[in-house]
Amino acid sequence: MTSPTRYKLVFFTPPQYLPAIKTAIFAAGAGRYPGPGGYTECCFTTPGVGSFKPGDSANPHIGERGKVEEVGEVRCETLCVGREVARDAVEALKRSHPYEEPAYEVYKLEDF
Repeated sequence: MTSPTRYKLVFFTPPQYLPAIKTAIFAAGAGRYPGPGGYTECCFTTPGVGSFKPGDSANPHIGERGKVEEVGEVRCETLCVGREVARDAVEALKRSHPYEEPAYEVYKLEDF
């Protein structure tokens, strides 16, 4: 029996927006671990500093066009079991994130 493909969703956000984003991605199915334990809403978060410079046509949530901005952010990682869950979680992330272009990554995981 083949298990569903697993993906890791990684995203970055100012910490005050993390609870709402987690609520949205968890409702989309992210953060659930397969197996008998029934674990849900699982993630790992680390603090850091994000740096960006909004372009001339940007509408930045934080900062000003043409000026480098540094802001305290968190990196959040969570598991998505199945391609559809990963897609749904990314869509939920985009809808709930305050930035017009949220930074995120999706990795396909190997099953060893």
